Amino acid sequence: MRIPRQAARVAVLDPAGAVFMFRYDNEEVGVHWALPGGGMDPGETPLQAAGRELREETGWTDIELGGTVLCLWEHDFTRAGVPVRQHEHIFLAYGPRRETAGALRLSQAAEGILGGRWWSPGDMSEAVERLWPPQLPALLAAVRRDGPPAAPVELGHVPNGSTGTSP
Repeated sequence: MRIPRQAARVAVLDPAGAVFMFRYDNEEVGVHWALPGGGMDPGETPLQAAGRELREETGWTDIELGGTVLCLWEHDFTRAGVPVRQHEHIFLAYGPRRETAGALRLSQAAEGILGGRWWSPGDMSEAVERLWPPQLPALLAAVRRDGPPAAPVELGHVPNGSTGTSP
């Protein structure tokens, strides 16, 4: 049985359309890349959680979240030995290309973050390691081509073994 968990993440795009992601190695799903974010605290809205998590994980305090939800999705993984089914809101934001605050390396390691990097559209299309959600390259290509979605794209439950499909 999986424990339900609510989470929020942020797809931060730089002026060239690259997105910042963190690398994880989870006992259940292995190595993968995910957007900054994490679990919601009691009483938080998804937007509040996304902003808090972005600040905590990157140190970036100047990224404004306008409330545009790129997509919603669910996935399974094991967190601290507990199997969870996580429902995520992924918000869209824009900011300058830069590194995370150096002082955060220890707290990132404690959260299972192995590193971070900016992914260009070309990098994403050639990714060897998993990207979460797997549909992220197609979602961001649509944003670059058509602008932010009028309504969140509903991805539903994405199995761990999925390589993704276009939205």
